[in-house]
Amino acid sequence: MGALAQLRLGVWAVWLTLASGPVFALEINMANEAELDSLRGMGPSMTAKVLAARELAPFLSWQDVMQRVAGLGKSKARQFSDQGLSVNGQMFMP
Repeated sequence: MGALAQLRLGVWAVWLTLASGPVFALEINMANEAELDSLRGMGPSMTAKVLAARELAPFLSWQDVMQRVAGLGKSKARQFSDQGLSVNGQMFMP
């Protein structure tokens, strides 16, 4: 295999790796208001709810988030997790 073919193969491998998962990781217990607002579907109202609940205590799990943040159920958890949001490094698993 020539050098150009190897380079093309490497570029495809990197592209497939990036395309298969979230572009960035965002920890709910560390994210600021702007970072949370940047998630599709979050919006200022839900961001405020997340930040208010987090002020009381850090989130322990996705289940904890869904119990403490009104309006954030399994569907939203999946949507946010697919965009890179995690709770203590864990992606949402229904």
